[in-house]
Amino acid sequence: MKIKNNSVVLDPVDVKILEALIEDSRQTYVTIGKRLGVAHSTVYDRIRKLESHGVIKRYTAIIDEEKAGVKSVMALMTVYTDPKESESIVEKLCKAPQVLEVYTCLSEELQIIAKVMAENQEKLHDFIAKSIAPLKGVLRIRTSIIIRKCKQAYSTLLNNFKEPDNSGDG
Repeated sequence: MKIKNNSVVLDPVDVKILEALIEDSRQTYVTIGKRLGVAHSTVYDRIRKLESHGVIKRYTAIIDEEKAGVKSVMALMTVYTDPKESESIVEKLCKAPQVLEVYTCLSEELQIIAKVMAENQEKLHDFIAKSIAPLKGVLRIRTSIIIRKCKQAYSTLLNNFKEPDNSGDG
């Protein structure tokens, strides 16, 4: 890993370490090192640098709510907003415990897309009707209930990794 123009530049070893951690972040440095053909101390040093530069934000467990017995309804909520109020709406959505993810999007108009989880459809409706719809700047809301998760990936950027061109030819 190098720092160039205040940006992190990953090398192939960094990418392979990140791929290994995405696959299973509980792997030991020794295991990753053997897999990559590098010393475990190299893996340790690289991971510490990736953490200190914010490339690795945190380690977490991914829970299968259904297998854990959690009954819930998941939805994607598209909130169309007055552009002057969008940041305020984003802040409020980010603070709501029912909201798992928030994205701002620009197509023909400004949209905020939020992934929302509720105990049931009634509680989902109550949350939207009482907490989101009344917010200043909300123009309309479109809610799509998720009926099946077909794929969940955590990073595909690494699949497209290309080594930086160090030839000097530009």
